[in-house]
Amino acid sequence: MPKYIITDHTADIGFYAFGDTLPELFLNAALALFTIITDLSKVEEKTEYRLEITGIDREQLLVKWLNELLYLHDTENLLFKGFYITGMGDNHLNAIVRGEVFTEGKHFILTGVKAVTYHNLSITQEDHQWKARIIIDL
Repeated sequence: MPKYIITDHTADIGFYAFGDTLPELFLNAALALFTIITDLSKVEEKTEYRLEITGIDREQLLVKWLNELLYLHDTENLLFKGFYITGMGDNHLNAIVRGEVFTEGKHFILTGVKAVTYHNLSITQEDHQWKARIIIDL
């Protein structure tokens, strides 16, 4: 099973993320998001951030998780490559994320992402496999 599959969506882009566990699903969704943004082979894990996210349910938690990463990317000019869930329940998430500041000449932006949306968002579990469908606004 792949970690994620990126798909086209009218005027936007989407992806499916997969995981054997819910934390793995969230990690793979973050990996998919930053794969859309940049070439991750150029990103090193030099900077570390600890995040605590809460939501009313799994779906909101996933959107807030990805939008928090996107906020740090936009405001701190950060690119993330390492994602580590340190604690998780149905409506909270603690994580450590690692990456580095965007450096002209070393990194490049493949796709500018505005936001992770709730449009067609779903999180399902079938045959012990978690799957999320996510659409991002470009």
